[in-house]
Amino acid sequence: MASRDHGEPVDARSVPPQVAEVAEPVRRPSAAEEARTIVASTNTATLATLTAAGDPWASFVTYGLLDGAPVLCVSNLAEHGRNLAADPRASLAIVASSEDPDPQAWARVTLAGVAEQPAGDEASAAREAHLAAVPAAEHYIDFSDFTLWLLRVHRVRWYGGYGRMDHATGEAYAAARPDPVRPRAAAAIAHLNKDHADSLCAMARTLGGHPDATAATCTGVDRYGLDLSVTTARGNAHTRVGFATPIDSADDLRSATVELAQRARISR
Repeated sequence: MASRDHGEPVDARSVPPQVAEVAEPVRRPSAAEEARTIVASTNTATLATLTAAGDPWASFVTYGLLDGAPVLCVSNLAEHGRNLAADPRASLAIVASSEDPDPQAWARVTLAGVAEQPAGDEASAAREAHLAAVPAAEHYIDFSDFTLWLLRVHRVRWYGGYGRMDHATGEAYAAARPDPVRPRAAAAIAHLNKDHADSLCAMARTLGGHPDATAATCTGVDRYGLDLSVTTARGNAHTRVGFATPIDSADDLRSATVELAQRARISR
């Protein structure tokens, strides 16, 4: 479970508890996996560096990825470029795109570490990684006043929305992989909610610990399972149902959800 930083608000809306056991397996992506997924979902970030006076300096940057490590192409004339040359300690704040009207609910991650100039084969690989993510960089990436920087990630802070947050080490982040389902999650969620509402409700009843569910909608999907918002006579709740085995491709999502629906029917 993710670590919790905040106490319960005094006027928090009560959520009906589960009244039955949730069927195994139930697994969520780790904080490192969540962070890798967010970082892989975009190519823009806010870079924080330190000035010569030790003041924090935030700048908009673009980046590519080399084995999960952000690759920056920074002008030596820019203040953040001069800051990195003098003090390579830096962090990146990256926000996942979202249609949620509440910005505080948007998933985001902070990567903290040390920026290094790649050399040799790694420099060539970093250049290609940046160009793959930011094609427009071809117009300036080889200019003498631009430098490639590779952020060696030492520490990660992930925030997944209200009540979901955790830390990860640089080692865990490097070993994790982006979720293969998330890039197609929106379409999958829309399809499940439009065409398979009965199956989602059955999952909530028999696998999700809410046998009194009257309706359920899918709110999230990843390689390990589905997040459900559940309607009951006791109020609205949230639960999760897990795939039989983690899936390695978005192409496997249909068979995994079909298996969940069949398991839900058998468990009635």
